[in-house]
Amino acid sequence: MALSDTSIRAAKPREKDYKVADEKGLYLLVTAGGSKLWRVKFRHLGKEKKLSLGAYPDLSLKDARRLRDEARAALASGRDPALERKKAKLSAHLSAASTFTDVAREYIDLKMAGDGRSPATLQKANWFLAQLSSAIGAMAINDVDTQMLLAALKRLEAKGHHETSKKCRSFASRVFRYGVATGRCTSDPASLLQGALITPKARHFAAILEPGKLGQLLRAIETYEGEPTTRAALRVAPHVFVRPGELRHAEWTEFDLEQAVWSIPAAKMKARRPHAVPLSRQVHALLTELHRLTGHGKYVFPSAYGASRPMSENTLNASFRRMGFSKDEVTAHGLRATASTLLNESGLWNPDAIERALAHGESNATRGAYHRGLHWDERVRMAQWWSDYLDELK
Repeated sequence: MALSDTSIRAAKPREKDYKVADEKGLYLLVTAGGSKLWRVKFRHLGKEKKLSLGAYPDLSLKDARRLRDEARAALASGRDPALERKKAKLSAHLSAASTFTDVAREYIDLKMAGDGRSPATLQKANWFLAQLSSAIGAMAINDVDTQMLLAALKRLEAKGHHETSKKCRSFASRVFRYGVATGRCTSDPASLLQGALITPKARHFAAILEPGKLGQLLRAIETYEGEPTTRAALRVAPHVFVRPGELRHAEWTEFDLEQAVWSIPAAKMKARRPHAVPLSRQVHALLTELHRLTGHGKYVFPSAYGASRPMSENTLNASFRRMGFSKDEVTAHGLRATASTLLNESGLWNPDAIERALAHGESNATRGAYHRGLHWDERVRMAQWWSDYLDELK
């Protein structure tokens, strides 16, 4: 028998939830707590399903029947009304946070952080967002077109920030693609701007390439009177070929001092592949000594302002300046070029082994793994030879 408003109001809660049927699959679920909830029972592709419509009296009997009939019409055309309702709710939820800034923050917090990106990478992403926020941050992401984004990037170019403009375009493109994937925009306008921006001039990090000058630097490091952890980082850096950020963010859990290997996780590497660094006897001794000072904490080279964060990215270069070396003579990143140049000039080592030591690797992950295995023994010998050579120059 079909329901009426009178019979619905007369339905009282019991010890357990129970159903009161209407027609064509519609029924009222009366809960033990006193709620009265509309449900529709139907079958789709041979499977029984239920669709929640709302609560009485907010949703009247008349409106509940109308929604039931709409669901039956969808079912008759081969669609799943429960799935459609779920998609509609998700779309409404996503649309509630649809400005460029909303989507960008969600991308950074959920996607980038979920992929295990380093804190430094997340910090840069937030900085890129800050550069774009004043121009397009408050706009609905689907309303941002190519011209609007180009205008924002050109303002950065006008200040001479060509590299920043290029990186902001790349960041925006990733945000738009995430927006497309989550249904909040339909295209990536940033992808059309790759040829519309000024190409920054290639930047080469200053590096010492003469053995005599390198020996001078090594002697200056030995007599440097800065913070003990800074001095330790300065002493280790020339030996290990890693990028400054990889050195600064080194954690004690990554080191196996017994096996003399530093295993850097993929999230910290530029190419997003794990990298292993063989430790020479000299580096092993330096780390063993340093462990007594910082081994109780997370970072091998913690900040002077607190062990909970790594050394500042400017620390090593600032130390070189205090030693009397200008930014045109040496940089922390340039130590990689120093090692690459002098190792290649020695003629003792396979160029592929040198490239692997620098984590330049292959773009093909399988081939890269093969090369790591092929050159590992040579890299161990090369690391020890290089440390011995540095000692001779010093």
